Amino acid sequence: QVQLVESGGGSVQSGGSLTLSCAMSGDTDETPLMGWFRETPEKEREGVAAIDGDGTTTYADSVKGRFTISQDNTQSIFYLQMDNLKPEDTALYYCAADYREISPVLRKPLNRWEYHYWGQGTQVAVSS
Repeated sequence: QVQLVESGGGSVQSGGSLTLSCAMSGDTDETPLMGWFRETPEKEREGVAAIDGDGTTTYADSVKGRFTISQDNTQSIFYLQMDNLKPEDTALYYCAADYREISPVLRKPLNRWEYHYWGQGTQVAVSS
């Protein structure tokens, strides 16, 4: 079993920055596919950014150039640096991980159904 715990959410003004963290614990010997997703009452959960075991990153078009996903050297924590935040970035953000050994060419890193483990979510609110 793997547990994921997000932190770092909060309220900022438009143009501001936040960094979300996701701490992974449990059976984490392998390097998983790691992703960040967000959800609002009006919009179903969507993929924001992902990073695989080789360090290859994928971003949604809506956040390219503003958000950066990364992981620490221990690979037990990964981050989402969010810059130039906009009101439309307001959402409940989730981190997710998947440890299945699947070829990267077959993966869809921003697809929620690729992930087996999820955090509980952290709220981000951006005011104009």
